[in-house]
Amino acid sequence: MDSKSLKPETLMLSYGYKPELSEGSIKCPIFQTSTFVFKNAEDGKAFFEVAYGLREKEEKEEPGLIYSRINNPDLEILENRLAIWDDADECAVFESGMSAITTTFLEFLNPGDVLLHSCPVYGGTDHFISHFLPRFGIHTVEFKPGESKQQIEERLKASGHAKKLALIFIETPANPTNALIDIEMCREIADSYSKDKQVVVAVDNTYMGPIWQHPLKHGAHFSIYSATKYIGGHSDLIAGAVCGNSEMMKRVRTLRTFLGNMAAPYTGWLLLRSLETLKIRMEKQCENARVVADFLRGHPKVERLYYLGHLDSSSPEYKIYKKQYTAPGAMLSFDIKGGEKEAFRFLNSLNIFKLAVSLGSTESLVQHPYTMTHAGSPPEHNHDIGITDKLVRLSIGVENAEDLVHDIRSALEKV
Repeated sequence: MDSKSLKPETLMLSYGYKPELSEGSIKCPIFQTSTFVFKNAEDGKAFFEVAYGLREKEEKEEPGLIYSRINNPDLEILENRLAIWDDADECAVFESGMSAITTTFLEFLNPGDVLLHSCPVYGGTDHFISHFLPRFGIHTVEFKPGESKQQIEERLKASGHAKKLALIFIETPANPTNALIDIEMCREIADSYSKDKQVVVAVDNTYMGPIWQHPLKHGAHFSIYSATKYIGGHSDLIAGAVCGNSEMMKRVRTLRTFLGNMAAPYTGWLLLRSLETLKIRMEKQCENARVVADFLRGHPKVERLYYLGHLDSSSPEYKIYKKQYTAPGAMLSFDIKGGEKEAFRFLNSLNIFKLAVSLGSTESLVQHPYTMTHAGSPPEHNHDIGITDKLVRLSIGVENAEDLVHDIRSALEKV
């Protein structure tokens, strides 16, 4: 049967792996090795020629294994499978989500260039943008959800560096407010500034992917993930991934090789395990999130709920949602009536929900963005984008939905 006719969830169990090459093992072994033996010197020469871009591989030539910093069976099979979800040419797996983001930034940004980015973004990304990039003469321009194409372009022009726009980076839905950004609009802005070179559009798809949103289909050049989250899904690994077309991915892969920030073989093996249940896990989490959100909606101690499944159908965000997403996901946040004292009382009263950062795992998690993941951002900036001391973020797991609601109800009663 032609693999192209099979659905991604089916391909996650076998695509790219040949049991006969591994003693018939039904599962891919862990290739825990630093280096690989060449059959002869001619093979070694040929492998390096392709790996270092000295020539293109021939039509039926298989790139050979050299060294685990360059390639490893666990990572190659994993990357082939991950690329399927985004319908991407290629995927590169990293040792963390931040290494995936920063490697992409470093490859496509040069001194004097401009990075245009949405806000809010994950706290670690925000710190890298705000504190690291300026050290190398890279200018940054921030825009908010809900701003029009014209407003964003005005921000660019006001910076005085619009002609040097090189990369547009967006996080949609935004962490932790679930605010949405129109990917197609960002691609239009990128194309309008792509004269001497292509302005790149990269999307952090961690919150929704790779099941509920496919950025490449809406014009993005890269779909980036913290694979620690839904893709890993068990709170037992750290990893990142970048998906895109072959030409651009070649640049990302080359820099990854020389920075040395690829994932380890065992991490690749764990992710292969996780991909087998990715869709059914995420579907259950999405189902549970609907139940939790319905309970929180209108609760007397909840001031405002941030959940994509409850968007007003007449709002601009709803139009973006219907265009870009296939489901509302399993992340939601809410403003509790009061402030830090009430939020902390709620957090400390939960039993099933675990008080921990991260998201997308099988267990339900809860955290306080203002004092935790976004503590490094200036307070006035956080307030300006809706991250206040009354905001609580929930990552919904695969537990029984009624138990989750009972846990939340009991904790709210103690506030």
